Amino acid sequence: MCHSFVVRELVVSNMDRLRAMETFVAVVEGGNFTEAAQRLEMSAVMVGKYVRQLEDSLGARLLERTTRRQGLTDAGRVYYEDSKRALEYVRVAEMSIERLRASPSGTLRISAPITFGSCVIAPLVATFQRTYPLVHIELELSNRVVDLIDEGFDMAIRIGELGDVDLVAKPLTMYRMVICASPDYLARHGHPQTPHDLSAHHCLSHTVWNSRNAWKLKGWDEVQPPIEPSFTCNDGNGLRMAALAGAGLLLQPEVLVAQDLASGALISVLQTYLPEPRAVHIVHRQDRRPLPKLTRFIGHLLAHVGEQETH
Repeated sequence: MCHSFVVRELVVSNMDRLRAMETFVAVVEGGNFTEAAQRLEMSAVMVGKYVRQLEDSLGARLLERTTRRQGLTDAGRVYYEDSKRALEYVRVAEMSIERLRASPSGTLRISAPITFGSCVIAPLVATFQRTYPLVHIELELSNRVVDLIDEGFDMAIRIGELGDVDLVAKPLTMYRMVICASPDYLARHGHPQTPHDLSAHHCLSHTVWNSRNAWKLKGWDEVQPPIEPSFTCNDGNGLRMAALAGAGLLLQPEVLVAQDLASGALISVLQTYLPEPRAVHIVHRQDRRPLPKLTRFIGHLLAHVGEQETH
């Protein structure tokens, strides 16, 4: 019996009903409608409306009112005690959210494309957690476009066209491709000067590419001869390792081979014909007051992505 009224109230609860519960408690503790109205900064008429709303929804009278005094019914006493507990639970819940907003903590779920996520995002997770050790980060690497709301992600990295107009998008950087090969391979086969030369070279290709989207270079969409790859792999890093071993020409994101290019282990070729760079965006759900764990991590990415890519 002691919890029946609260259970029924929670089933039909909304913000207006929660306000009605708060008003009823104020009436009981203030002794009358006038005192409750002053405490809640509303009119006494509105106080009466909230109390009647509760009584109608519960199907029970909560207050006995006469011209001289006001008292609780048996149902009113039970509902008053349970309402106080329910309102306290709400207050504690709100305080926990405020604590989350005051300092970055909790779990942050991120989706990112495989290559960009592993080469750029994962290292920045480490530097972020040195500053904010209470934030636990789950980074899922996948080239599919996830649904942030349905799948419970706080943010995602998107390359190219943005599909969901309901998300907040922030530009992060540009996603550039590069064609490169090892010095040993180029010494044996020569440097290609135009895309027409690719037919005479060993080309390394990703398994998901096909004749329509593989090795499409700027300015050569119509006249470029088809490329027959000598080696395919379903992993960009596997292709990179093959290129380092001298297997052939590699077309992959610059972030994957940046250190190899800087060290001279791979040499860039055909720079004039590279595919157009694509924009990289951070996307997250719309929230009037996003939690610090999200805003601080986004700020960390915006501040350090360019710096990280050049090292």
